[in-house]
Amino acid sequence: MRTLSLRRALAVAGAAAMLSSIAGPVRAQDSKSAALVKELTQLLDAKKLDAIAAPDPANLGTYVAALYFPGSQLLVVLAKYAAPQLLNEKIAKKDYREVYIDLSSASIAGSKLFVMDANADGLLPKPGDDQAFDSAERGGSQFTFDGAWKKAKMTEAEYLKAFGDIDAAYAKALHLLIGQLKSGS
Repeated sequence: MRTLSLRRALAVAGAAAMLSSIAGPVRAQDSKSAALVKELTQLLDAKKLDAIAAPDPANLGTYVAALYFPGSQLLVVLAKYAAPQLLNEKIAKKDYREVYIDLSSASIAGSKLFVMDANADGLLPKPGDDQAFDSAERGGSQFTFDGAWKKAKMTEAEYLKAFGDIDAAYAKALHLLIGQLKSGS
């Protein structure tokens, strides 16, 4: 009797482990951007701003800008711009929304990363039930982070790699924006 209940317990544990290994990889992917988005949105709220922009000092001619819709969405664009002096002037004047518009519409082809963070909570590889999904455009390719890699004609590994790469680039952009807000420039 005791051996039978031990076997059942082991069988149940094995089945649970197998199920978690099937669903686990998408859930297990950590978001590098979640804590940074929280910090950025708190700073934007405190300063009563709905837009911010900054240059990337490590990549001359590259800029990042964001539009913030409190409680609902964060739109971030990171791209190279052909006339850096124009964006530098707009940043100096704190015309952050104009920088966002310029980067969104007139960036150097193929250099743009555009992230639509649906809930302004960082990128998630798969949203919860009844939750909006995040998406991104990078180098002319569209990515939808809804957990449906088969629908996107990707393997799960390709999907998670794309998510990880975009989330890391998004985190870098968020660091630049947070730095801009903290510097008071």
